[in-house]
Formats: sequence, C-alpha cells, structure tokens
Amino acid sequence: MTTWLITGCSSGIGRGIAKAVLKHGDNAIVTARNISTVADIVENYPDTAIAVPLDITNKESIADAVKAAADNFGGIDILVNNAGYGYRSSVEEGEEESVNLLFNTNFFGPIELIKQVLPYMRAQKNGAILNVSSIAAARSGVGSGYYAASKAALELMTDGLMKEVAPLGIKVMTVEPGAFRTKFYDTSLKGTQKQIEDYAETA
Repeated sequence: MTTWLITGCSSGIGRGIAKAVLKHGDNAIVTARNISTVADIVENYPDTAIAVPLDITNKESIADAVKAAADNFGGIDILVNNAGYGYRSSVEEGEEESVNLLFNTNFFGPIELIKQVLPYMRAQKNGAILNVSSIAAARSGVGSGYYAASKAALELMTDGLMKEVAPLGIKVMTVEPGAFRTKFYDTSLKGTQKQIEDYAETA
C-alpha cells in the first residue's frame, strides 16, 4: 500500500489531495500546523490515516512528522510539498523578517522535508516527490515579486533534484497551479505593513 505525506492539509489543494488519497485506499500522513483543522479528514480512516502537527519552518517538527510516518507505516512513498502562502508587497516595501519567513515556508522548509524523506526513498529505490509551485513562478505580477521568487526557487531546485535522483528510481515533479476555487486569498495571502505612497496605484 502506498504511503503519502502531505503538507498543508487544512485547506485548498492539500486538503483535496489528502481526501482523494484516503478515498483511494492509500495511507496518508495528513499534516497541518493545527491538527484540529484536519481531524475531519482522518476520522473515517483509522487504519490508513494519521493527523500530525507540522510547522514546515521548524526542523524538529519536520523530523517528528517523518518519524511518525516511519513508525506508523514504515516509511514514505510519496511526498507532497504543498504548504505555503502568498505575500503581497512591492520589492521596496518588503519587510526582511516577513520575506525570510516566506522563503523558509515556501522554499527552505520543503527542502528540509525532502532531505529527511530521501533516505527512505533511496533505501527502497522508489518514491515520488511532488512540489506545489505556482503560475507566479513563470510570470510574476506587480506586488508579487517575493512570492514569485520563492516559487521560482522551488521550481529550479526541483529541476536539479529530479536529475539527481532519477537514477535511484525516485521521481520528482513540479505542479504549477493557476487560479483554483480555494481559500488562498482568504487565509493564505499576507501583505506588507510598510506603505509607500508612490506604489499605491501599482503594487
């Protein structure tokens, strides 16, 4: 039976993938920062699903999620790096702390999770990693430079990783969504608090 670890399952694409995986009969580690938001997903699948808290910016949290997968299901066959969020700001208005957190969530966090999952996949000579990016990685708009850059970095890293692990039997791909009917603009879009009047009509 295939085992999936899916990040960002509290809403949107991650939530949809988790539901589909479990309905199909596979195992799933369903993660969110607050597991109460995913309790309803796993409650009907006591033998094939576990809800695990995961802060993608915290290495210990990542390690705990991977360990939970190994302890319950013996490893991970498919990793879905879906957790992430948007950030609206002109380049000049971007706040250093906020931009760093954005990159830790959208780029460095997924890398750390990949690095902790790969030993299991290398040992079994099989596996798949799916990194959820955005159409913004290919075409950034005004006020989206930082978000687009974080997703473009994820895509280029994914391209290199794909070539590195292909000989080991591991598949890697990027998914580049456009507009979907999710709550992205309600719950997953943040913005700078710094306002420069000259950008009021653009960014």
